[in-house]
Amino acid sequence: MKKENELAIKVTKEIVVKFIEAGRLSVSSFQEVWRDIHDTVSHSLKETKTED
Repeated sequence: MKKENELAIKVTKEIVVKFIEAGRLSVSSFQEVWRDIHDTVSHSLKETKTED
């Protein structure tokens, strides 16, 4: 697994856990929310990498 992908998964997990703890995420919407957050995090990492 690429280093960037592993980092994106870890960051996504932390964000999702915070949403669950805050009561802002339900089990029924988990899959959709995970995908959206992961896509956003991955895109941000790619943008940051190209700026370096």
